[in-house]
Amino acid sequence: MMVTRAVQPLRPLYQLLLPGKLAGLSVTLLKATALEVTILAGHLLLYPTGIIQERRSQSPSPSDGTPRLPARPELPVVLLHGFIDNRSAFVLLRRNLAQHGRHRVESLNYSPLTCDIRIAAELLGRHIEEICRRTGSPQVDIVGHSLGGLIARYYAQRLGGDHRIRTLVTLGTPHSGTRAVPLANAHPIVRQMRPGSAVIEELAMPAPGCRTRFVSFWSDLDSVMDPLDTACLDHPDLLVENVPVTGIGHLALPVHPAVAARIRQALGAEPAEPAEAGAETGAVPGQAGLTVA
Repeated sequence: MMVTRAVQPLRPLYQLLLPGKLAGLSVTLLKATALEVTILAGHLLLYPTGIIQERRSQSPSPSDGTPRLPARPELPVVLLHGFIDNRSAFVLLRRNLAQHGRHRVESLNYSPLTCDIRIAAELLGRHIEEICRRTGSPQVDIVGHSLGGLIARYYAQRLGGDHRIRTLVTLGTPHSGTRAVPLANAHPIVRQMRPGSAVIEELAMPAPGCRTRFVSFWSDLDSVMDPLDTACLDHPDLLVENVPVTGIGHLALPVHPAVAARIRQALGAEPAEPAEAGAETGAVPGQAGLTVA
């Protein structure tokens, strides 16, 4: 992205002070940090525009009797934001999806006062039922950033939502809990995202026959994930593809165009058969990670 070009003049200084791979890593970290700061600044400006839930509309229907060629049905895509955030976080991703033909996209807000992942997952289920009734679609795809991915996973895995969610894409989601920002423990939903919490333990329990396909993006520079691989989904009963992303941080995952391209690829994939108990999870063979220049 263009913002990373601003740090290029500093590259000779870093190469002089830090040798070899360490210099390269430092430049990458500097670029990623600059991008995170830029995204945060832009997001703060957009935040007020996403406070109110977006208006819902009926799915368009043909206005005449002209025969239509059979087409693969396009499932609605539901975007679910992270902690203390709102739907404005997905402005660029939504635009990217629309530019490539995914027009049935809805962003959901959950209250910043939400204090329980289980309750948020129940509310998500109600929203999805309403979307399916309104659009006539039997299922939806979901893209969840950070906490949003954990809420959607709880709905799919623990509340029977796997019959409604075809594909769940998670971006920087603490699937096995994160230890980052210990001072945030005052908030009960943050405590639920800690390793060993009751919610994390529930998600580690058996989930035989879960039909949802999971695609989990995790970044090597995500400061919100501690440890980093907590954003990898590892469960013997789930069909999972883990996508490692190199070179960007937490806030860039729902924003960067390279990630958006892989998200479109994930949403366009044909649904696979549910994983059998004890099946190996992880990256799908032939699917490489994503390196962001």
